[in-house]
Amino acid sequence: MGFLLTFEGIEGSGKTTQARRLFEFLQSEGLPCVLTREPGGTPFGEALRVLLLRPETGSLDPLTEALLFAAARREHVLRVLVPALGAGKVVLCVRFTDSTLAYQGWGRGVDFSFLRLLNEQASGGLTPHCTVLLDVEPETGLSRSLASHDPREVRFELEFSKEIHLLERIREGYLELARREPERFIVIPVNRSEEEVFREIVERVLPRIRQWKEGKA
Repeated sequence: MGFLLTFEGIEGSGKTTQARRLFEFLQSEGLPCVLTREPGGTPFGEALRVLLLRPETGSLDPLTEALLFAAARREHVLRVLVPALGAGKVVLCVRFTDSTLAYQGWGRGVDFSFLRLLNEQASGGLTPHCTVLLDVEPETGLSRSLASHDPREVRFELEFSKEIHLLERIREGYLELARREPERFIVIPVNRSEEEVFREIVERVLPRIRQWKEGKA
């Protein structure tokens, strides 16, 4: 069994950047790795990603949104995550089941018991070994995200810019998840340079991966 490491956080927290940097670092250390993302990772998931993130889609019912993310996740789990983990690889995934709880639960108000059941079914019970939560103030993250993202993928950013309280609730949801599972989550503030954040990620994640490797030996 491989090692599943997920990156979570609100918009503009640097998840994709830091996941890519860690992927390259682990490869340089000789570890077999896979870098993937949600929604996405498969042709079906990438097609849904376009639909979910493009501004033209407009506002969606929260339950509709949750179901679409779950559909993308199910294909991703079956076609990417399970095979890679079965091959003993380190899988770095930008967003996973915690995103559903934070965004559709805390953010949109969808029933948590339903979302947990949905996550269980879509993921097949797959749980990350470790989750890096990159924490940023909502206003800062939103500004960064709008400045750096493809304008074809900013549906959420445009919505949150009008209702910043939604992003504040989502951030609080993430922090609450981390408080509930401190053994899984690594919370890293990102109010500093990209390099400093990356160094802390390596310092805190690498021991867990080494422990996993020793357990395999």
